[in-house]
Amino acid sequence: MLKVGVLGAGHLGKIHLRLLNQSEKYELVGFYDENAEYADKIAAEFGYKRFDTIAKLIHAVDVIDIVTPTLSHYKCAKVSIKSGKHVFIEKPIATTVVEAEEIIALAKEYNIKGQVGHVERFNPAFIAVKDMIESPMFIETHRLAEFNPRGTDVPVVLDLMIHDIDAILSVVKSKVKAVHASGVSVLSQSPDIANARIEFENGCVANITSSRISMKNMRKSRFFQKDAYISVDYLDKICEVVKMKDAPEVPGDFDMILQNAEGEKKQIYFANPEVSPNNAILDELETFADAIENNTTPIVTLEDGTEALRVAYMIIDSMESR
Repeated sequence: MLKVGVLGAGHLGKIHLRLLNQSEKYELVGFYDENAEYADKIAAEFGYKRFDTIAKLIHAVDVIDIVTPTLSHYKCAKVSIKSGKHVFIEKPIATTVVEAEEIIALAKEYNIKGQVGHVERFNPAFIAVKDMIESPMFIETHRLAEFNPRGTDVPVVLDLMIHDIDAILSVVKSKVKAVHASGVSVLSQSPDIANARIEFENGCVANITSSRISMKNMRKSRFFQKDAYISVDYLDKICEVVKMKDAPEVPGDFDMILQNAEGEKKQIYFANPEVSPNNAILDELETFADAIENNTTPIVTLEDGTEALRVAYMIIDSMESR
């Protein structure tokens, strides 16, 4: 079992602590949180060992799980990597692209593995259809959340939209050509609502909307490609696949047939991929353990996390230029 320590015991940090404590692939050694009084409370309530310095925790483990505020990701990753420890970094990977690129360089220099916590890659609805998403040409996503002061220290693009940016980049095998975006600050000092249109070199277009001041929660994506439409509901963990194929010469009584202006006939049929329930956060942590043990590439690499951050800042720059 890999010895692991957690940096940051806030809302998400507590979830990571609980899951790592349950995992059969990790031995949870303990945690560090800079708020000593709060750390004492967590240690007393849950029985996790509290370390009084980051250095002591790093020295005692093989893997560091960084679940601190984004501003400290780079600092925590740098000291962990230089100590020869593998790092799991919650999204976004860092505050700036320059910091993220330095994390990549350090990981290569010290020969350690790193993974970024883009948890939607492990959502069972996305897993069920991702292999069916082939060369999508239009993508539409909506990620809407009720207002929560936690996370409003950064724009909604880095807080929410970056989930969809990463998922889209994982299925569109082309470089970003152009970004057009707009955003509005309603309650926060940074934008609370944002819409972005991402154009890729291969002609694919993604239209992404994120809001953190909605009346209800929604996390949906739709992928349109030749002869198929695929929808993913990340919140309710359901998916739908609608495909088309050439219509048979003699259609059945219940076959759904469409005819276009050129006279071509297509048959519509529905595929129902099985969605296997899982704990996405536990899966992302345990697949990282597998990558370390088997010396394989993590599912969400440091490079993936950096590219998602790069596109996020292209969106932010576009909003600010307006």
